[in-house]
Amino acid sequence: MEKSEERLKVIARINEYEKAGRFNDDVEDDPPTKIIRPKDVDYVNKKLSSKILTRFANFMGRAFFESMIKKNKFIIKEITGLENAAAVKQGAIVTCNHFNIRDNYAVYRALIPVFRKRQYLYKVIKEGNYNNFKGPIRLMMRHANTLPLSSDFETMKKFYAGVKTLLNRGEKILIYPEQAMWFNYRKPRPMQIGAFRLAARNNAPVLPAFICMKDSEFSDDDGFPVQEYYIHFFPAIYPDENLSEKENAEKMREKNHELWVNRYEEFYNEKLTF
Repeated sequence: MEKSEERLKVIARINEYEKAGRFNDDVEDDPPTKIIRPKDVDYVNKKLSSKILTRFANFMGRAFFESMIKKNKFIIKEITGLENAAAVKQGAIVTCNHFNIRDNYAVYRALIPVFRKRQYLYKVIKEGNYNNFKGPIRLMMRHANTLPLSSDFETMKKFYAGVKTLLNRGEKILIYPEQAMWFNYRKPRPMQIGAFRLAARNNAPVLPAFICMKDSEFSDDDGFPVQEYYIHFFPAIYPDENLSEKENAEKMREKNHELWVNRYEEFYNEKLTF
């Protein structure tokens, strides 16, 4: 099957950005987006309409991804370290490498055995993902327990308050500290500090997850091998009450990156180099 020209361009951009050390920059051709204002988003589903739309969006999301799994377009091969996730009895920030639109559902599906009944994984998404899609994808991006970032200061105040509420009630919030999605990129990239600041500020642990991949015998719609996912959860990293928010964030980020690198080198049997 011939490979998609658009995907090949993205891969070429990834190689270029890796050489330049631009590890957190977008490689996709995303269109401009509009600013999310406070009235545009209901972070904790206070409105009845939000509750209804969330339930419908989650139903659609499950149906969409489970259909892909049945068709071998999405393969979760192995889940390890789930006991580490089960040991976290409070709200937590879940971190994961970001390489495909499927990775958030992979993490959620892996965590189902340790979740409460009807508990969902909350996902922090970028502003453009909240606004730029149309049709069913738009519904899922806006209502499937997503927490959009915004370039508006007042909206971000509402975001921080929502995160605090969710963590206090024991929810798990997925954040991609690498920031940008790099298609099928296997290496752990340097992380932004934001996820770890949120954890430190709310006295919440970080639950690191890392997904390794192998080529399967199947091809995706763009002509590339469907990746088999090997999902690993590490022991949670807790803030130290004797450290400041900044010190905790840096220490947690450093430990998270160390765990990811060790897992990468163990799974692929090679040293991490860029």
